Amino acid sequence: MKSMVILGSTGSIGTQALDVARLRNFTVKALTSNSNIDLLEKQIREFKPEIAAVADESRAAELRIKVADTDTKVLGGEEGICAAAQLDADKVLNSIVGIAGLKPTLAAIEAGNDIALANKETLVTGGELVTTRAKEKGVAILPVDSEHSAIFQSLQGSPGKQSVKRLILTASGGPFFGRTRDDLKDVTVEQALKHPNWSMGAKISVDSATMMNKGLEFIEAMHLFGVTPDDIQVLIHPESVVHSMVELLDGTVIAQLGVPDMRVPIQYALTYPERYESPAKQLRLEDWKTLTFEQPDYDTFSCINLCRQAITKGGVYPAAANGANEAANKLFRDGKIKFLDIADAVSGVLDSCLLYTSPSPRDTR
Repeated sequence: MKSMVILGSTGSIGTQALDVARLRNFTVKALTSNSNIDLLEKQIREFKPEIAAVADESRAAELRIKVADTDTKVLGGEEGICAAAQLDADKVLNSIVGIAGLKPTLAAIEAGNDIALANKETLVTGGELVTTRAKEKGVAILPVDSEHSAIFQSLQGSPGKQSVKRLILTASGGPFFGRTRDDLKDVTVEQALKHPNWSMGAKISVDSATMMNKGLEFIEAMHLFGVTPDDIQVLIHPESVVHSMVELLDGTVIAQLGVPDMRVPIQYALTYPERYESPAKQLRLEDWKTLTFEQPDYDTFSCINLCRQAITKGGVYPAAANGANEAANKLFRDGKIKFLDIADAVSGVLDSCLLYTSPSPRDTR
């Protein structure tokens, strides 16, 4: 029986990870949430973890009262989240949203725990630091994002990194695929949250609508697979059946296909290298008829190139781009700025950012 820790258990990825835990009869040693203590209480009573942690200290205090009749220890704040990440477990699944996931990833690495990574900001903001320390500690980082899981799986069909010509990241295009900038001037938060294929949290859904999500995944792929910006292509694939591809030197392209269901890459990261039945529906290609691919509209959805620009410059640029996006994304969801202002905010921060070289991973400890 495998054991796991789920950081961000009340979010979209976390709740689907618990679907996998039920199916595979995993032992859940810790659960964490930002502030959703009502759902977290239900999860505690079902899975009986050793530790539950809530980022919001005041909500953690409320949860202690609610679950006082259980054996689960409730911790609060960032320290509590990191303590959960350091429990001895087969895998720590990090599905925290945003840069808040970076420190818990590092905490898990220091404890020697293998990581199922759904928090792309970990590698966007601290890629060199995280990958270097993971290598030093002998910790595996297994991708959970469907695109990176697809690449990871496809690379298992190649004889080595030297045989890879490029990685092809697919993108659904989000709810506004085919729209122009003029079409997007007055789109609402509700429209931006209506992703056509995937069920995701609010922040990630807006990132998908701006295609910032694909830009962040572009950076993440570079760190996960040790490639350069020129080694990655992005293609719009509205059906979300081909999750990503790898092109080899001889012209062969290896792809991973499946229905759009995050429980497949979640389970694979948690059970790797073994495969088991999943809760996902069977892919029947005859039901799809056609699969289409197009180049992104980089003028309308400029966030992809902004991320490419940031990682090409290196230093603090990727972290700055991510920070600007996190702030602007929330301002849009709060109704304080318009949709197109998100990309403008990221661009403005990158234009004003001073060029610092990346700190040595050892300098940051």
